[in-house]
Amino acid sequence: VLARVRTQLEAKRARDFMRNQNTYLEAEVARRMAETDRTQLVSIRALAHLAEIRDPETGNHILRTQGYVREMGMLLRNHPRFAAKLTDEYIDLLTRSAPLHDIGKVGIPDTILQKPGKLTPAEWTIMQTHAKLGCDAIELAEKDADQPVKFLELAKEIARSHHEKWDGSGYPDSLKGDDIPVAARIMALADVFDALISPRVYKKAMPLEQVLAIIAEGRGKHFDPDMADAFLNHFERFAEIAARWGRLDTLLHSI
Repeated sequence: VLARVRTQLEAKRARDFMRNQNTYLEAEVARRMAETDRTQLVSIRALAHLAEIRDPETGNHILRTQGYVREMGMLLRNHPRFAAKLTDEYIDLLTRSAPLHDIGKVGIPDTILQKPGKLTPAEWTIMQTHAKLGCDAIELAEKDADQPVKFLELAKEIARSHHEKWDGSGYPDSLKGDDIPVAARIMALADVFDALISPRVYKKAMPLEQVLAIIAEGRGKHFDPDMADAFLNHFERFAEIAARWGRLDTLLHSI
């Protein structure tokens, strides 16, 4: 009897030890995953700031556009055209990769990037190369990774194609309609909106009425029509994001 009791006690201690070990290992894995996630987010933000710092007037542009694309993803997630694509994981990856949309601007000369006047045709041609430069840079980083990194695939799409237009008149590939990646279509709207509400060396921030008119005019031309509708129908949400990160301080009072 004593031998059996001893055996059962030893088995209980072994089970308790294994349970404690499993709990510890699960907590350690969770801690390391969270640390890796934070490191990735900080690294993305640091890379994005390389482009933003070249143009100090864009202050918090990456934070605002990141907020816009997440909000747009949430608004469209139940839309018949986008429901299959805009899963929770996709929206998270989209939000994570959005700050890298203009990373290619690090390859554009300051004389063009910060020019106070209108760009010449030659200068505009150079400016347009930032889309491909950004995609190429991300692709090189992707090749250095030991295994595929999901958000980098979206980051490449956004960097290369966020200046494409629904009617095919954009750059660098003149993509049209649904040939433009969903992520890039969302980024296009977010990027244009933030550009319109922000002052630049070559322009002042536009008034609300003009911003809304330009977005509405771009429906089916510059922007995916369903995305433009979602933006216009829920404009106050994007205004709140803009105000949170330093733009449109008085906009909420005018909606």
